[in-house]
Amino acid sequence: MGLSYTFDVREDVLIVRLAGEIDHHESESLREKWKETMYTNSVKHVILNLEAVSFMDSSGLGVVLGRYKEVLQLGGEMVVCEVPPSIKRLFEMSGLFKIVRLEESEEFALETLGVAS
Repeated sequence: MGLSYTFDVREDVLIVRLAGEIDHHESESLREKWKETMYTNSVKHVILNLEAVSFMDSSGLGVVLGRYKEVLQLGGEMVVCEVPPSIKRLFEMSGLFKIVRLEESEEFALETLGVAS
């Protein structure tokens, strides 16, 4: 199936919407594009929308964790929203929810970061 992604910048928040499968084949290009988008825009926070993700392996978790560390260095926060049950379980097992905040929707995540949608 592959992976598709869109990046949307609102004020200092980068919204990352992913769809499809995030495996080791897709991770590298996602990592590069995500980093490039963060640094070509004045981004402090990231909202990661996983609503349309059907599969993620450890390389996908690695991409998320790497961007989380970059956001932390910028003094920002990463918020994950609309997480399918299978991906939610992966995040819980990996301990990612101990450091990344989970919100129900993109709109609510934007509000909590102080951006009006």
